[in-house]
Amino acid sequence: MSKAAATKAGLTNKALTNKAPTNKATLTISSKNYSSWSLRGWLLCRMAGLEFEEKRIDIDDPEQRQELLLLSPSVLVPRLTHDEVTVWDTLAIAEYLAETMPGAGLLPADRVARAHCRAVSGEMHSGFHNLRSALPMSLKARHKSFKIFSGARPDVERIKAIWSECLKTYGGPWLFGASPTVADAMYAPVCTRFRTYAVELEAPLAAYCETVFAWSLMQEWTQDALNEPEDIIELDVEF
Repeated sequence: MSKAAATKAGLTNKALTNKAPTNKATLTISSKNYSSWSLRGWLLCRMAGLEFEEKRIDIDDPEQRQELLLLSPSVLVPRLTHDEVTVWDTLAIAEYLAETMPGAGLLPADRVARAHCRAVSGEMHSGFHNLRSALPMSLKARHKSFKIFSGARPDVERIKAIWSECLKTYGGPWLFGASPTVADAMYAPVCTRFRTYAVELEAPLAAYCETVFAWSLMQEWTQDALNEPEDIIELDVEF
């Protein structure tokens, strides 16, 4: 990767060394109840087997916001700092971890499946803005019924189509087969949104969501979210 490409991908100049990585890592996140991007980054780090210190940032606190501005030009979380590398974009974190810890299986071994995984992960990363606006993540909330406005319905249907294709092609129970990958980390918050807002799912898709909910990492994150103070303001940095 060239220096310019690495910088664009979310790496600081300090990342452009050939030093062997260490276990010293910090993951900066925000609300566990509301921040879907924090959840994605956290899942990726845990899936990779990375030992890291978890640091919470309250973006509504002016002093914390200034600190975050100094550390991350985009003011976005999650932000991973590891072995003098700072990565603040979720897909950049995924690629960094896959490269640094190739044995973790974050991406499928098969070249075709790997490309497919990257494509659907990228689609989640850059799209579905209407769904995010209409169905914000809130693990504490649960609606018996919820009217989804028309602008978000195509997003819901597209996600269903992605899941259906992956489960049919790779056999489940995860999107790319027997083990969770980057794609599952990217779509895990969507499972919580569908549960929160009572989105009806066909049986295979509902089963996939149950697989995600039964995931020990998701159960750990969810419990922390439920224990989070009620006075945290819903974040608007998701978009």
